[in-house]
Amino acid sequence: MSGVVRNLDDIWKSKEITADTKVKLYQSLAQSALLYNSETWTLKEEYKRKLRVFEIIVLRRICGITRSERIRNMDAQKELDIKNDIVAVLQQRRLRYFGHVSQMGHDRYPYVLLHGKVHGTRPVGRPRKKWIDNIRNDCVDMGTTIIEATQWTANRSQWRCTVQMYHQHHGPPNGANARRHRLRRNGHK
Repeated sequence: MSGVVRNLDDIWKSKEITADTKVKLYQSLAQSALLYNSETWTLKEEYKRKLRVFEIIVLRRICGITRSERIRNMDAQKELDIKNDIVAVLQQRRLRYFGHVSQMGHDRYPYVLLHGKVHGTRPVGRPRKKWIDNIRNDCVDMGTTIIEATQWTANRSQWRCTVQMYHQHHGPPNGANARRHRLRRNGHK
């Protein structure tokens, strides 16, 4: 993916192209290629961090900001009017796909995989993170449960509006708020 961004270096550095146009190019070329099929990813915190690092590197290139200038990443995002970071975009796509799968017929494979149970014993150790765990965390961030969210998905337009409105007004936690949200999600005050 860094090759795509490196190939666009002439565009990022160009003085003839406005920052808004550069951001739109980033979102349509680099971000869309990076997030291809991301609605099905099982995302750990480490991968979220790597995605944010990638995005901020690109945004700093667009702004022409180097690390030696000691300008905060949040300032670069504000300068380019980036409302949702790459993880928020991924979360929104994942929640929309959850709504799509929840409305499928009971005999469709994605629906069976989402709601089915595997019988037998599991290996010793901590269970691997599953896609549905990400959905549960997304629902907690939205202030709801997965059961309520599944009921909301029955009305497609309402679910899409709910997901879109949440991301416009709140967005997922990042930076200083991430720890507080993580603690709240795990039952701490």
